Amino acid sequence: MASDRVDKPLPDIPEDDGSREEKSFGNVFAELESVDLPLGTTLRSVYDDQPNAHKRFMEKLDIRIRNHDREIEKMCNFHHQGFVDAITELLKVRADAEKLMGQVTDTNRRLQDAGREVTAQTEEVIRCRIQQRNMATTVEKLQLCIPVLEMYSKLKEQLESKRYYAALKTMEQLEEVYIPRVSQYRFCQIMAENLPKLREEIKDISMSDLKDFLESIRKHSDKIGETAMKQAQQHRTFNSAVQKQASGMGYGKPLYSLNGQIPSQNNGLGLEDDDQSEEEVLTAQDLVDFSPVYRCLHIYTVLGDRETFENYYRKQRKKQARLVLQPQSNMHETVAGYRRYFNQIVGFFVVEDHILHATQGLVTRAFTEEIWNMALSKIIAVLRTHSSYCSDPDLVLELKNLIVVFADTLQGYGFPVNRLFDLLFEIRDQYNETLLKKWALVFREIFDLDNYSPIPVETEEDYRSVISRFPFHDVEIEKQDFPKKLPMSQSVPQIYIQVKEFIYASLKFSESLHRSSTEIDDMLRKSTNLLLTRTLSGCLQNLIKKPHIGLTELVQIIINTTHLEQACKYLEDFITNITNVSPETAHTTRLYGLSTFKDARHAAEGEIYTKLNQKIDEFIQLADYEWGMPESDGRASGYLMDLINFLRSTFQVFTHLPNNYNDHAAMSGKVAQTACMSACKHLSTSLMQMLLDSELKQITMGAIQQFNLDVIQCELFASSEPVPGFQGDTLQLAFIDLRQLLDLFMVWDWSTYLADYGQPSSKYLRVNPSTALALLEKVNRGMKDTSKKNHIFSQFRKNDRDKQKLIETVVKQLRSLVNGMSQHS
Repeated sequence: MASDRVDKPLPDIPEDDGSREEKSFGNVFAELESVDLPLGTTLRSVYDDQPNAHKRFMEKLDIRIRNHDREIEKMCNFHHQGFVDAITELLKVRADAEKLMGQVTDTNRRLQDAGREVTAQTEEVIRCRIQQRNMATTVEKLQLCIPVLEMYSKLKEQLESKRYYAALKTMEQLEEVYIPRVSQYRFCQIMAENLPKLREEIKDISMSDLKDFLESIRKHSDKIGETAMKQAQQHRTFNSAVQKQASGMGYGKPLYSLNGQIPSQNNGLGLEDDDQSEEEVLTAQDLVDFSPVYRCLHIYTVLGDRETFENYYRKQRKKQARLVLQPQSNMHETVAGYRRYFNQIVGFFVVEDHILHATQGLVTRAFTEEIWNMALSKIIAVLRTHSSYCSDPDLVLELKNLIVVFADTLQGYGFPVNRLFDLLFEIRDQYNETLLKKWALVFREIFDLDNYSPIPVETEEDYRSVISRFPFHDVEIEKQDFPKKLPMSQSVPQIYIQVKEFIYASLKFSESLHRSSTEIDDMLRKSTNLLLTRTLSGCLQNLIKKPHIGLTELVQIIINTTHLEQACKYLEDFITNITNVSPETAHTTRLYGLSTFKDARHAAEGEIYTKLNQKIDEFIQLADYEWGMPESDGRASGYLMDLINFLRSTFQVFTHLPNNYNDHAAMSGKVAQTACMSACKHLSTSLMQMLLDSELKQITMGAIQQFNLDVIQCELFASSEPVPGFQGDTLQLAFIDLRQLLDLFMVWDWSTYLADYGQPSSKYLRVNPSTALALLEKVNRGMKDTSKKNHIFSQFRKNDRDKQKLIETVVKQLRSLVNGMSQHS
């Protein structure tokens, strides 16, 4: 209606002020009746237009409302008749509708009565059909559930019988095949929820079995290793027998197969493999049940957690390896400690080798090599440390044999063992050191028990017994009748035998080292050289220096070393016969016995000279000259006569040595000559030092005469040829310095000395001016002191004064000569 009102145009009004106002309000009404324009803006325009606009607007608004009411009334009058007609028609239909309703109700009642019995029967049929359908559905579902239940029952039985791998397969079938068919049932949901728990239980049980397995192999490693090493030892013995059979029982390089197994088919000794199979060979599987590790591996593989299992197994085995490689602190004390240590290590790696080949990837070759390299470094360090504590060569030798069997055993399983054989060379040096220490004691005992006398042989049997132990051959001695004496003492054949025993002992270590005969020959020669040049030489040097060893013993030692030196060539032949290596082979080491015994002989000779000189010094210390005596006693001093008698008896020792064979006679004569010359020179030097002693301030001519008598006795001793072999007055020349000095003072021939000084033909050529000056000053002081005592209240006699003036003149001339010599030098 509002829109109808808007559409109708307003009546035209003249355009005066009222018309303009009317037009303005018309626009306002149009805007008010419009639904689009804002009412506030329109009303504001009415009030803001002009004064009294509100009143006029309200009047116009009332007029506008009345116009609209008239239009509404007209419209209602126009439609009123049609509304009345419609109501009349509706009232007529009402009666027909009530009649129809009654008929329908009646019909419905009759139909309900008629269908009630049918409905009851139909409901019965429906109920039966539903029961039938439910039964079919139930049978169908039961047919689906029964296999699930059977499989679950089977699973329980497998778990109870500890068939865990089969149980996991059953779980896999349940999850992938059976449970999805009936997953809507609660019991299947419970089953499905329980299966992961069962898997975890199986993992825990299998892991527990694995731990028991690891503990079992840790306990059985010793037995496994012992069995493996015993088999390797048997193989080594067998191969050694094969080699000896092939080489005619000669010595050569041992034969070893790389895998430590006896060759199949014919073994070279006419024995077939059937002979070797009589004894059952135990393996790791015979001693340890490996099924837990197989089972656990399969279980973790099925569960998709194989990597976790592999990591755990390897980690635990590494820990066990470290425990196995840790030795006992007293392992070095007995061979049983070493054997237990090696057995455990071999057992560990035998198990790892079996696991490597029996499983796919549980352990890899790289893993076993890593463990072996770690173990090898530890083993070498342990053996190097503990073997250094061993002082018994027998224990070191047994250790070497164990290491060889240990290395051969593991080499048979494919582990590299070259570093172990390198270690054996270090232990070989240590073994040689222990041998050297042991033989040093043996040599000392031999030397201590020796009587240092020629070996007496009473019968032919005794002679054969000696030469069977020592290579001695002398035609002259063989021609002699029994009883007779051999030049060396008892220690010589004993030393020779012990050197051969040392070579045998050293050879024992060189066996089974997979080295050639040439290398073994070189090792034997080097170790023998050490024995000769260090041990035996040291024992000889110590023996020679012992205070109780006298001159007779020293001479016998010289003879002994000569025979030992001659026997060195037989020792070389002995080594050659053992190793079958020709001495002409290039780079063959020679024995250094010649230099060893020569050095010992020279040391013994030097000790002879030293002891003689020491004895001379002891006699010289007994000298008690009265340097102020006016006249000599007319006879030599007692100490000097005793010394000369001692020297005579001493040098007789050399003449009593066996001299019926040229070599020893020449040797003893040479030593005696050198000793005699050394003794005379030392005696002459000692007497000269006694005269020139700085503490001796004055000497009388009587003391000079007494001293001259002693020197005369020394010259008589030298001229008596105490040791044969000196030519002319060679021995007397040892006292020439003393003789010329004493003659100069006894004759008082200073004019000749001073006139001929420096001339080769001088009578006093050996008298040094400084020596003459020193002695002259002492004589001068002695003369002055004697003159004072004899002429204390009188003046010097004229000859004494003349002699004093002569001495002063000679002293001045001697000093000028001494000063000239010092300036010239």
